[in-house]
Amino acid sequence: MNTQKLNPNIRFAFAVSHSNLFETTHFGDADKYLIFEWNGNEMTVQNEIINTFKSFDEEQKHGSKKKGNAIIELLQKSNIQVLVSKQFGRNIKMVNKFFIPVIIDKEKREEALAILCHHIGWIEEELQKKETEYKLFKIKNGILKTDVKQTK
Repeated sequence: MNTQKLNPNIRFAFAVSHSNLFETTHFGDADKYLIFEWNGNEMTVQNEIINTFKSFDEEQKHGSKKKGNAIIELLQKSNIQVLVSKQFGRNIKMVNKFFIPVIIDKEKREEALAILCHHIGWIEEELQKKETEYKLFKIKNGILKTDVKQTK
């Protein structure tokens, strides 16, 4: 059962480059995370978090659990609930216990914001009914919600 207190506001972390664009890279390899908040009416930018764990423990193994746990802890401190990226790596099986992972095919944050606002009902519903793991959302022309599968 989800013990997270229900807050009408939803906080998102966008995995972007230094130039604020989504790139074809795993969530944990982003330069920074732009933090947005949905207040029930609109999405507003809150701040940005530099990804100081971008290369953390990667010389040991790509998709390191140490790196995944460090990023999870970093984002939990900011009360993030949804992660938005062009790609996720093997740690998606860790992060979907804490966050809704959203794969988006857009490059610009404005495009991602418009699509997320249009489909916010799906995100709100998933936050309310989550039991042990969140579903993976894939947004391209429409929206697809699936179980997270272990990546190779």
